[in-house]
Amino acid sequence: ELFFGSCSSSSEMAFRTVPTTPIADQKTGTSGLRKKVTVFQQPHYLENWIQGLFNSLPQEQLHGCTLVIGGDGRFYNSVAIQKIICMAAANGVGKLLIGQNGLLSTPAVSAVIRETHSYGGIILTASHNPGGPNADFGIKFNVSNGGPAPESVTDRIYAATQALREYKIADLRPVELSAVGTTSPLPHFVVEVIDACEIYARLMERIFDFPAIRALFRRPSFRFLFDALSGVTGVYAKRIFVDILGAPAEALVNCTPLEDFGGHHPDPNLTYAKHLVDRMYAAQGHVPVLGAASDGDGDRNMILGDHFFVTPPDSVAVIAHYWRVIPYFAREGRIKGLARSMPTAGALDVVAQRMGVEFHETPTGWKFFGNLMDAGLLSICGEESFGTGSDHIREKDGIWAVLAWLSIIAHKSAALPLDKCATPADIMREHWTTYGRHIVMRHDYENVDSAAAAAMMQHLMTAAVGHSEADLKALAKDPTAQKCDSFTYTDPIDHSVSPNQGIRFYFSTGSRFVVRLSGTGSSGATIRLYFEAYDSSPAAPTADPKSSLAPIVAAALNATRIAHFTGRDGPTVVT
Repeated sequence: ELFFGSCSSSSEMAFRTVPTTPIADQKTGTSGLRKKVTVFQQPHYLENWIQGLFNSLPQEQLHGCTLVIGGDGRFYNSVAIQKIICMAAANGVGKLLIGQNGLLSTPAVSAVIRETHSYGGIILTASHNPGGPNADFGIKFNVSNGGPAPESVTDRIYAATQALREYKIADLRPVELSAVGTTSPLPHFVVEVIDACEIYARLMERIFDFPAIRALFRRPSFRFLFDALSGVTGVYAKRIFVDILGAPAEALVNCTPLEDFGGHHPDPNLTYAKHLVDRMYAAQGHVPVLGAASDGDGDRNMILGDHFFVTPPDSVAVIAHYWRVIPYFAREGRIKGLARSMPTAGALDVVAQRMGVEFHETPTGWKFFGNLMDAGLLSICGEESFGTGSDHIREKDGIWAVLAWLSIIAHKSAALPLDKCATPADIMREHWTTYGRHIVMRHDYENVDSAAAAAMMQHLMTAAVGHSEADLKALAKDPTAQKCDSFTYTDPIDHSVSPNQGIRFYFSTGSRFVVRLSGTGSSGATIRLYFEAYDSSPAAPTADPKSSLAPIVAAALNATRIAHFTGRDGPTVVT
């Protein structure tokens, strides 16, 4: 069926309505809709989700609104953007702000939405998942605060996709995205291609003391290495670290975005960021003082020193401790609050207690932090899954975390001779002496059969949650087993209740392990086991994590019966 937009007769453009039927597997979570590329390439698959999104939004708000569009550059990114342009035109959207070459990191999308007061944004990413024709693709919607759509919105999107009978699309020529500029494919519909870095870089310059970081890069004793894992962050790393702050070009590796991320898994951890890890743990040659990596869409980060790994819980705790060296916080003269996700170790809790500031423990998912930020209750937060950020935007932010560490090292190095420099190991050992050490490890069992993963969780709910100490000691085969519960969160802002957010198993030693299923994969299930022990003894800074956590790992393997349910001898990834 053809119909016509409200165009002048000289430039009438036909819109088409295309018959379709609902697709059952389009349930959208906080991380969006993630599937294999081949699924998104199926007839009507992407179009159905986009139309469901547009139908779910109040039509009086959608018509004439401005949306931000961009992605991490993975395979199918450019195809999807052209389809979104055509459907936005047909559904009455007034303007699209699209990153040059279709690229925008997830943190940059949040920043652009907030800076331009846009209605929302569509992000094309599967985050840290692999890219390529046979790998993963994803799409998600961010709302006007720049954060991921809350569950109430994603539920409406899914409901709309399940009621779909047709979608609307305009027959437009492909829009050129390689050059910054504005075009109007239709009257009352504008596409503006924006510099992918400009708004974000300006924001970082307002947040951090760039002159101090420039001075750090000029120190002969300081060497830096950043690995973008061939993801979108490479564009921002070149603009900020090299062009603005003066880092040498050779400090950047894998900083050209590639559709398949160079055949690698763009996940900044000790397993997948192998090039960076090899450089930072090299037996010979000059090892950089600070090494860092980000993921496919730029919201995650990993921090390394010379033969030293900074765990994500420690990283956010150190940033919180040194909040005064970041002008964004120093100007306000206070920290509003601190927060971490439930599986994240309690290093931040101790800092919050010592500082006397409000503290929150939330489920995994940045939207929970966003609610606290919008209410003025939260400044700095983090997740153990390599996510760190603040209330400058409503997404976690990899480049922000690296700039925070550069700021801390610059501050600690300022009083040292030029031939010396503070290191992440120095900073962490001093922190542990002050606060004690939370020793952590995570085991990921990836692409597990979904039914087997669900059966394991049900086993724990039945055999462990709420049971007596005696039952738990027998189940875990550990005499210090004490308590097991299922984490439920009541949001203090909107009072929504989020049950079954992970199972927590505590020991009388103060240690714990946590079990939860992750929703960030495109197929199967990922079981995550989190292990944590606290050590405030003088020996804590030199404690070996593997040895310290061995009893908890053994107890967890016994209690979960993970080998039985998954058929696996061990985890896919250990961090």
